Amino acid sequence: MVREVGDRERAMKDEQTLTPRAVPIRLLRRVDAAAYISVQYAIPCSRQTLTKYAVAGTGPLYRVAGRFPVYSTADLDAWALSRLSGPIRSTSEGR
Repeated sequence: MVREVGDRERAMKDEQTLTPRAVPIRLLRRVDAAAYISVQYAIPCSRQTLTKYAVAGTGPLYRVAGRFPVYSTADLDAWALSRLSGPIRSTSEGR
């Protein structure tokens, strides 16, 4: 009987480690997304700028929650990094 309980517990533990868990996505409203970009990447950004980019299709990917656009931090990170250049040593180096 003791062995069965131990086997059952071990099977449950194995199942928990093998089962993929959903990773929560952190979503930000447009004002918070603009602040996130400004603080994390020193890229000047405002709510209005993100609105303009959404209309033009040049901004970060977003989702809609009801009638509100929301941005995942992963999408904001990818977009901001795509806008940054690589390291530059001198002003004479090309961009």
